[in-house]
Amino acid sequence: MTTAPLIVLTAGGTGGHVFPAEALAAELLRRGCRLALVTDVRGNRWGGTLGQIETYPVAASQMLGRGLFGKIAGVFRLTRGTMQAKALFGRLRPAVVVGFGGYASVPAVAAAVTSGRPVLLHEQNAVLGRANRLFAGKVSRIATSYEDVSHLPAGAVMVRTGMPVRPAIQALADQPYVPPVEGGPIRVLILGGSQGARVFSDVLPLAFAALPDTLRSRLEITQQARPEDVDRAREAYEQAGLKATVLAFFDDVPERLAACHLLIGRSGASTVAEVTVARRPSVLVPYPHAADDHQTANARAVAAAGAGWVMPQTAFSAESVSALLSDLFASPERLSRAAEAAHAFAIPDAASRLADAVLDLLPLESRP
Repeated sequence: MTTAPLIVLTAGGTGGHVFPAEALAAELLRRGCRLALVTDVRGNRWGGTLGQIETYPVAASQMLGRGLFGKIAGVFRLTRGTMQAKALFGRLRPAVVVGFGGYASVPAVAAAVTSGRPVLLHEQNAVLGRANRLFAGKVSRIATSYEDVSHLPAGAVMVRTGMPVRPAIQALADQPYVPPVEGGPIRVLILGGSQGARVFSDVLPLAFAALPDTLRSRLEITQQARPEDVDRAREAYEQAGLKATVLAFFDDVPERLAACHLLIGRSGASTVAEVTVARRPSVLVPYPHAADDHQTANARAVAAAGAGWVMPQTAFSAESVSALLSDLFASPERLSRAAEAAHAFAIPDAASRLADAVLDLLPLESRP
């Protein structure tokens, strides 16, 4: 019996890097592949599928440390991690290495590239991340979430696979969007990303309160807020006479997303993937301090597809938000058109497409 070739995944850092690695791992295991994970020392904290596969920690560091000594120390740690990964690959002999960006992936991808192993990079955003940018011109293939990605080098082999979403979100792709009906509830879901968004608690209660009475009385608002902002936001909604549920965390986002008529949120890779797969129109407010302003690029791609609206945080005032929402809620056909555009833009089977792209790098005779 021939042993299946080994595929090494390398990821770390934020959930935006880890989640697609988790989704790919589940899909590849379902297809009978052998897997290993190379990451930094935080890897032993992960659960799910990644927590079940063999994990190998290597030294890693942010590429741009603080101050001169921080940068020098970072270079030394990355160099040491690359040497560790090279030695590891000499023992494991992986057939393909898949990198998901973030500084924790740099040593393993560097080791694979310099040893001539096939490498696939997955880019979650519409701007190629800094870690992926280091190797983009030297890898076998780059899998992207967007049709157009900035900073891709000339000649790079790109395939759009999309950004994987959790199964509960994927199941929403087949559910048609039903817009608000005259006199019925208007359900708005507000998500602020992993850290929450203070600006939403500052602006949105005032924006909703400024809507015409005929719209305001129909609102059913669900908002994620920073823990320190929850009480303040609740009080603002209560004073405005608005029906709102405000919590720091929701463990039932798929159900709330399925129920909503409009999402207001940041435009990180996971949020964009989930709202478009779920066929929901969105008002996206990019986090202004995201690396290389990638959230603005993500949001603009959604808007260009007709699937939502972009509001820079500098323009995110109670007056401007209220004006936009008043127009949208008074014209539910606009919400329906955006929902259909989101459906056309989304890639619900991203995990399967990503697995196909990885297995395409294996010789035909060794593919599971």
